[in-house]
Amino acid sequence: MPASDPTHPFIAETQEWVKRAVIGLNLCPFAAAVAVKNQIRYTVSLTTDPVQLLEELRQELRHLANVPPEETETTLVIHPHVLQDFAEYNQFLADAEDAVEALGYSGTLQVASFHPDYQFADAEPGDITNGTNQSPYPTLHILREDSIERGLENFPDPDAIFEANKATMRTLGHHGWSLLRDLCRKSATKSPDPSSTEPGREGI
Repeated sequence: MPASDPTHPFIAETQEWVKRAVIGLNLCPFAAAVAVKNQIRYTVSLTTDPVQLLEELRQELRHLANVPPEETETTLVIHPHVLQDFAEYNQFLADAEDAVEALGYSGTLQVASFHPDYQFADAEPGDITNGTNQSPYPTLHILREDSIERGLENFPDPDAIFEANKATMRTLGHHGWSLLRDLCRKSATKSPDPSSTEPGREGI
């Protein structure tokens, strides 16, 4: 699994998405600090087998649990060739949670979810607010529980973040979101260096 190689095409596009969407649209108030310190680990699984993906997820859980946050704060496991169907991906998340528990990392690590066709349980498929969790490729996001707790100290109402994100997506609209996703793809092929451009809504 390539790790944090900005020349890898799947990593390059995902980095552009983190920079322009997650940080640029402020969908995650905590992302900028770890990105600027290069504390995000990007890995790519090229498997087409969910069983193999689960094993690689276990490897990444062990890795994050055994490195200091100063080296790696969080990990994105990109898996473009497996679980492209969101329903199958959603079912896989239960296996991911079981893996966290079986490895003894409950309360220490958790796995969050991103997918190109992400859909919240209370939203319709075409609802623009689903875009807050729509990544270029199916992706499993491993986070440290204590990092989440520290981040939320400055946000006594976490629901306000989600509501603000939905408002941002509604303002951006389907056309703007489509342009942003295209920009991430094009920028990744032109400039894989994640520091080459500033976060934001360039080109929209």
